Amino acid sequence: MPLPSQPLRKLGFLTIGLFDEADPRTGHESTLEIIELGERLGFDSAWLRHRHLQYGISSPVAVLAAASQRTTRIELGTAVIPLGWENPLRLAEDLATVDILSGGRLNPGVSVGPPMHFDQVKDALYPGTADAEDFGHDRVARLLDFVRGEPATDFSGAVGFETFSDRVQPHASGLGRRLWYGGGSLRSARWAGEHAMNFLTSSVVKAEESEDFAEIQLSHVRAFRAHHPDRESARVSQGLVVIPTDSATPEQRAKYEAYAEERTPRTTAPQGPARMMFAPDLVGTSAEIAERLYSQAAFREIDEVAFALPFAFGHDDYVQILTDIATVLGPALGWQPSDRRGQ
Repeated sequence: MPLPSQPLRKLGFLTIGLFDEADPRTGHESTLEIIELGERLGFDSAWLRHRHLQYGISSPVAVLAAASQRTTRIELGTAVIPLGWENPLRLAEDLATVDILSGGRLNPGVSVGPPMHFDQVKDALYPGTADAEDFGHDRVARLLDFVRGEPATDFSGAVGFETFSDRVQPHASGLGRRLWYGGGSLRSARWAGEHAMNFLTSSVVKAEESEDFAEIQLSHVRAFRAHHPDRESARVSQGLVVIPTDSATPEQRAKYEAYAEERTPRTTAPQGPARMMFAPDLVGTSAEIAERLYSQAAFREIDEVAFALPFAFGHDDYVQILTDIATVLGPALGWQPSDRRGQ
């Protein structure tokens, strides 16, 4: 538990990578520059969200391939790839390729469920087969098997001048241990543990046995570890929207506070038929945020985080937020940049 006497071990950040429809390159370049900044600041990991048919990154694996060539150390993750949009075999090939290019730094996070607005996209995504698609955990299991080197076919060998493999190529050794499941329910937490995945718990959870966000998140962390072969040492990363204001301008502080205030009503009670609970955004000085984090039971049981950058802010805002997280908030949580550890 990262109490004040026990440091936070890994510090990461998550971004959605927004862009202007009329100028998408600038937005994608901004995301790559933010990842490069994260590495210079000593962050352990950078994670990309996934957005289809929106003005956010639709292909994080492709963007992370580019990031792998502009960085040397920082781990690169997805939080998360919704597998309802993917063919597990083809995705396994892409993930393995990027992991090889990155030197073994890829941390793919995935989730299950039907694609958002499925009735509107199913004919484009799965023409003629939409009703037969399985969007449950079996889809993750297929991906795990392919990434971990299980056979994808019963055929291998030479045909003329070509040689065929019965498993996904390239095979990225170690990638199977770096797969994450993004879950918001007890069932998902248990499943991820039983299948020896890592677990991403975010700012959205399902109110099942409680309506207290921190209590729900804590139950997920404990359920995951109870069912994981590594038990207490199984990796869990917590994702919350965190906005330190230590070096922010008065205009930035006002914008951040207005953003959080607008989103606060959804945090007071379960939302919608699925009874989803949202964590409040944390805005304030690093000292104030650290105090609020340590007051959360779930935070006290994890030792790595991927703090989420807010939607719709500008590049300069993200630079300020990341710089404050790395130089003020991280140290307040006992974290040190990678180049200072062991000194």
